Amino acid sequence: MDLDLAQLRALAAVVAEGTFEAAARTLHLTPSAVSQRLRALESSAGRVLLVRSKPVRPTEAGRAVLRLAREIELLAADAGREIGHDDGVPVLPVAVNADSLATWFLPVLAPLAVEFCFDLRREDQERTGELLREGSVVAAVTTEADPVAGCVSVPLGVMRYRPCASAGFARRWFADGVDGRSLERAPVVVFDRDDDLQDGWLRRFGTPRPPRHHVPATSDFGEAVRRGFGWGMLLPEQAAAFGPGELVDLDPGGGIEVALHWQRWKVRSPSLDRLTDAVLAAWR
Repeated sequence: MDLDLAQLRALAAVVAEGTFEAAARTLHLTPSAVSQRLRALESSAGRVLLVRSKPVRPTEAGRAVLRLAREIELLAADAGREIGHDDGVPVLPVAVNADSLATWFLPVLAPLAVEFCFDLRREDQERTGELLREGSVVAAVTTEADPVAGCVSVPLGVMRYRPCASAGFARRWFADGVDGRSLERAPVVVFDRDDDLQDGWLRRFGTPRPPRHHVPATSDFGEAVRRGFGWGMLLPEQAAAFGPGELVDLDPGGGIEVALHWQRWKVRSPSLDRLTDAVLAAWR
């Protein structure tokens, strides 16, 4: 392919912003100019690179070209910094699950925030690897141990979740103990429709399907459990918000451990190396 950097930037912007109009504002162009660049890039590639939906999505071929566009952006930013060009602050798009984002991940990034801008994509830990595959992010916190193509994978450790309820909720729904019958009836709090933590624990009891509340924010999730909406899988940081005697562990000695991995592009980038070193140091 005869690659044009302006066309690659247009592809990256359209996928990042979701529409041609938003990409045009980011690139200080007209939507027509962005569309012309994309058509020229598709002609050069000999493939359709985008599904013109809302938001715009890359095709399978588009993922490969998008990844290349992102890599060139990153390497160009690194080279500019090395030779003293002030081309703005490098942007590092990273996929991270909500619980990591709400607990340990932001403190890792804080010392780097004066050097980089972070485009954090919040996604379930089971799905963050997909953003790596499509080239939308340079790194991800994920449950996938096997490296995504073009990436390296490093184990981080585990996040430990316990099935918990407020004391009042436990007295109402589990007065006769925690079993399949009581779990079928007792409401449960889940993060969103991709959240399998609660159902993963329920499978030990024959996969009952209780009524459920969806609360898609880590802090609000713990608050919903504390206020008796239902039981849910809590991290130690969420359980710490309960007062003495307010929290009941439904499975003492049990729970679920979620193993996390750090996956990043293999490309040699000082910016990405700095980020990776900070993440791994935090877990060590």
